[in-house]
Amino acid sequence: MDRFRMIFQYFQSNSESVMNGICGLLALASVKIYTSFDFNCPCLPKYNTAYGMGIMFVPPIALFLCGLIVNRQSVVMLEEWKRPTGGRKKDLAIIRYMCSSIIQRAMVAPIVWIIVALLDGKCFICAFSGSIDPEKFAGFANLTQMQTQLLLSKVPCKEDELMRNNTSRKAVSRYLRCWSQALGWSILLLLIVVAFLARWLRPCFNQAAFVQTRYWSNYIDMEQKIFEETCCEHARDFANKCILHFFESMRTEIKLRRFNMPRREEEGEGEADHLQGITDQEQVNKLLKTWYSGKPPLDVSQTTPRQPSGKERACTSAPWGDTVNNRWAAAQKANVSRQTDV
Repeated sequence: MDRFRMIFQYFQSNSESVMNGICGLLALASVKIYTSFDFNCPCLPKYNTAYGMGIMFVPPIALFLCGLIVNRQSVVMLEEWKRPTGGRKKDLAIIRYMCSSIIQRAMVAPIVWIIVALLDGKCFICAFSGSIDPEKFAGFANLTQMQTQLLLSKVPCKEDELMRNNTSRKAVSRYLRCWSQALGWSILLLLIVVAFLARWLRPCFNQAAFVQTRYWSNYIDMEQKIFEETCCEHARDFANKCILHFFESMRTEIKLRRFNMPRREEEGEGEADHLQGITDQEQVNKLLKTWYSGKPPLDVSQTTPRQPSGKERACTSAPWGDTVNNRWAAAQKANVSRQTDV
């Protein structure tokens, strides 16, 4: 059980591993869907091409969109691209890196579908059976053009009465299947060569720029994730305070039934840290708007806090001041008690 927990925590902390796993699952799902799909070519001159090309390219488009939907970084990239500049400049290199990474992962399942379809050959035979030259095959020599097109459209349907005893049907089917598999293996070889060159030639270029771009793209993703987690913690404590204020008369009973009292006492300071003096809806909305419109600069050495004004100063100074004063008073009381005991 601990091993599964460690694996889950690893994938939860590493978004790239999660995305790679999802892409692999989509690729396996595309193969499973294709193998379980009942392919039935209409065997009509005007519909074979549309049906064959549709089966070959429409599901990959759907898989590509699914890859974009399940990829969390696509939303993060769009937010980074459309956000106001504020106190932080936007780097187009980071956006391009995130976009290329998202597209590469989303293209895995569609490419797998197309390669499997080409290696199988059914879609290609259905789509291009009416486009071959009938003079290359002896069985279509003494037929009119209309009869030839009708017979060629029946090539994918081996159970059809017109093609059941036709010896040229197998020859046309083998010819088209050969072209389909050759095209599929060529695409697969091309992709392998491109991946090999990209893998081995990348160190020849500016490696520092690549490392910097990858670092800041991971930072943007992690920053958004931590911000959402912090918002969830703040919302939980905010809801807790609102409920306790609403049921003031049942405060003690709610604490005993819904919350663990020792844990709540230990986490008292954590609640104050989570709330940070943001104690009403207007302040929360202003905080979220400020985060979106003007993100802080990427400089953690700036120790000077932002000077609040008006209502913010009154709300933010009290919790922190009370916490510091309470700690100082408790320390002084403890020292006095030790001296008295001595």
